Amino acid sequence: MLKKSLAIMSISAAFFAQAQDVSVIRNTVDVYSGSVNVGSAKFNAMAGSNGALGGDANSLLTNPAGLGVAISGEISGTLSITNNKNTSSYLGSSYGYKINKGDLGNVGAVMTFQLMSESAWKFINIGINYSNQSIEDYVETPGNSNWIYDFPNGGSSSFGRHAYDRYGYVSKTSFGVGANYNNNLYLGAGLNFLNASVDQSDTAIFNSLSNGGSEYFSKQNTPYSERGNGFSASLGVIGKLSPNFRIGAALETPTFWNIDRSYNFYNDAIYGDDYASESRKLTSPFKATVSAAFIASKSFALNVDYTLGLTKPKYKVYGPAETELNNFFNDNYKNLSELKIGAEYRIKQFRLRGGYAYTSSPFDALTVSRYTDSGDNKVDQSYNNMILSDRNALSFGIGYDFRSFYIDASYQNITSKYNNPLLYGVVDNNYEAGYYSPNRLISSNAYVVSDVKNVKNNFFLTFGWKF
Repeated sequence: MLKKSLAIMSISAAFFAQAQDVSVIRNTVDVYSGSVNVGSAKFNAMAGSNGALGGDANSLLTNPAGLGVAISGEISGTLSITNNKNTSSYLGSSYGYKINKGDLGNVGAVMTFQLMSESAWKFINIGINYSNQSIEDYVETPGNSNWIYDFPNGGSSSFGRHAYDRYGYVSKTSFGVGANYNNNLYLGAGLNFLNASVDQSDTAIFNSLSNGGSEYFSKQNTPYSERGNGFSASLGVIGKLSPNFRIGAALETPTFWNIDRSYNFYNDAIYGDDYASESRKLTSPFKATVSAAFIASKSFALNVDYTLGLTKPKYKVYGPAETELNNFFNDNYKNLSELKIGAEYRIKQFRLRGGYAYTSSPFDALTVSRYTDSGDNKVDQSYNNMILSDRNALSFGIGYDFRSFYIDASYQNITSKYNNPLLYGVVDNNYEAGYYSPNRLISSNAYVVSDVKNVKNNFFLTFGWKF
């Protein structure tokens, strides 16, 4: 099968990838470099903050040393219902689209082994955790009747609409061991195996000025499909400063991804319109997490986690595409910064939980050339939230402990607002990066930029058994 590298123009500090589809940049950060943080209802209610608390299998998502805190075995399963809504606004018009998904979000188990000896080592525990997250996403942007394209072979059409459409999931399966030393020091290590499935398209519709008919165009090298698998490892420690205070620290290596991708290409000098495949290797950022917990009594606990990315995404170079992607991330990517705060209050067998999480924007300000509202002029404009932005998450939950069995429920609201670049695609003697229909192509040397508001409303229900 034809193996072909994507052609990309050079990237400066002001202008990012010219021929590369924007979704490749977005998915590198959002899918392959992000954290898979769908845990149990308790974990999600506390905004995923448990790095110094531990005690269950979800410790493998933050700090594997938390496995050593457990004093009894446990197994749980979590059902997730997610609602993802994007509203894309452009020139006073908005298109909104909701996606509802139901799935098995998390399964976790801890097996405890109490050491019957005079040693200070009290427990050696084994944990297994599976986390699954839908990445399905659809952003449709209204058109602009003033943006008119004159085709070289005759006829003119106005911009009707644009859509980024993504299907798929990313999952993380973790195995770990945790140890309890004298009930004051907890150590842990984990191995993580990740899988991703991504099906992505980038399409536009233009409306003929002569007969009003709509013509469908696809961006060069789209639609594409990617199937990836990756591996990472983690180490962690938790220490008690006093009966009421704990601190924790964890390191997670980069995820080393192998990605097989296939894509459609158009207007090739030899093959015309055809289908190709290639493989890529991606190294996601190295991450460090520090945590602190305050346990006032058996009734109240508070935990704070702070995660910092220590490196940037990096592709193994096979050709110009990977080189230019790496240049973009070197110049414009900001290291991950995430703060999570979670609390639990117990009233006899009832559990009340709440949390807040903030994730910083992954990119520096980016400047692009965009079309004005009139459609016949271009201006250079800088955006602080291009492609992706910072995210805020609020959550709360309740639970009831039947001693051997328990049931937990939680709700999570995640919001972000970002600027959505689209419709750039140059076709000249050096590049074939435009938008193509079966009969014609569109070459655009500037972007249309819409404003997107993303709101996720997630619900989780966990059933667990202690033994």
